[in-house]
Amino acid sequence: MTGRIQRRMHLWVAIALFAVLPVQARPPAQHAHAASTSKTVLVMGDSLSAGYGIAVQQGWVSLLGRRLPSSNPGWKVVNASVSGETTAGGLSRLPRELARVRPSVVVIELGANDGLRGLPIRDMQANLDRMTRLSKASGAKVLLLGMRMPPNLGRAYTDGFANAYTGVARNDGAALVPFFLEPIIMQRAAFQPDNLHPVASVQGQLLDHLWPSLRPLLK
Repeated sequence: MTGRIQRRMHLWVAIALFAVLPVQARPPAQHAHAASTSKTVLVMGDSLSAGYGIAVQQGWVSLLGRRLPSSNPGWKVVNASVSGETTAGGLSRLPRELARVRPSVVVIELGANDGLRGLPIRDMQANLDRMTRLSKASGAKVLLLGMRMPPNLGRAYTDGFANAYTGVARNDGAALVPFFLEPIIMQRAAFQPDNLHPVASVQGQLLDHLWPSLRPLLK
C-alpha cells in the first residue's frame, strides 16, 4: 500500500468518525449582543467550527473574529456551532439564532454528520435549502461550506452528497466553498491525535480557504 493511499484511508476514516461524536456546545467566539449596531457574521456549524479539541480562541471562527476589525471594520462574528450537529439540528436552532443575533451574513458548515450517518441526501439538501432561505428572508447573505463523503459509501451517494451543496447554492443564490477541508485533507499532521479534528496550527489555513468566498459578502 502506497503512502498516498494510506494517507487517504486515514483521513477518510477520520472524517467518518465525526458521526459518533457527542453533541457538545462550545462557548461562542466574540459573543455579540443583538442590540449592537455593528454587522455580524453568524456561524452555524458542527465540530469543525466549534473548535473541538482546541482552545476556543484558536479555532478558525475566533481567528475570523480577530481578522475582521482590520479587514472589515464594524463587523464581528458569533459562533453558534455545536459539535455533532446535523442539518436538522441546525435548522431547528436557526430561527432562534437569527432573532437573537440579527446577522448580516450566515455561514453554514453542516452536513457531514448527516452523510456519515447515512441520512437521506434529499433531507439534508432540504434542510440546507430551508436554512439558506430563512437566512436570506431575514436579510442575511449566505455562505455554504461543503463537505465530501468517503468513497466507501458508494459513488452515487458521494456524488449526490457533493451535488446537494452545489444545488442549494445555485437555487438559492448562496456563495459556496465546495470542500471546506480541501487545503488540509492530505496532511496527516493537520489532525489531532484522535485523527478526527484539525489541529490549532491549521485553523488559519481553513480561514484563508473560505476567506475569498466570505469577504465579498462583507459589504
